[in-house]
Amino acid sequence: MSLLKLALLLGAIANFGILIASAAAPKALDWKNQLAVLPKLLRQMFWVYGAFIVLMIVSFGTITLANLDALAAGSESVGRWFCGLVAVFWLVRLFVGLFIFDAKPFLTNGFYKLG
Repeated sequence: MSLLKLALLLGAIANFGILIASAAAPKALDWKNQLAVLPKLLRQMFWVYGAFIVLMIVSFGTITLANLDALAAGSESVGRWFCGLVAVFWLVRLFVGLFIFDAKPFLTNGFYKLG
């Protein structure tokens, strides 16, 4: 297996791993009580946006796993565009997580800090 193919495989697995943190977020952030004060439309929008983000992450991992050889070959522009999209998505998400979100009040244990 080439190094690029291995990196793509690990990236796909990491996308699915991120879903573990996503699954823990509602309880860890007490969404039930915190969102209860919002109007119903805003609560619904919050959940729908969250579902769409999860759908995108699942799609990134699934498309990558299903197309490892084609993505590693890099001969198709659609593969380069897809890899670019995934890279931009995660770079922006990393930037927001590091420099915009203030998660300190919620990092109450080692598991949450790791996530």
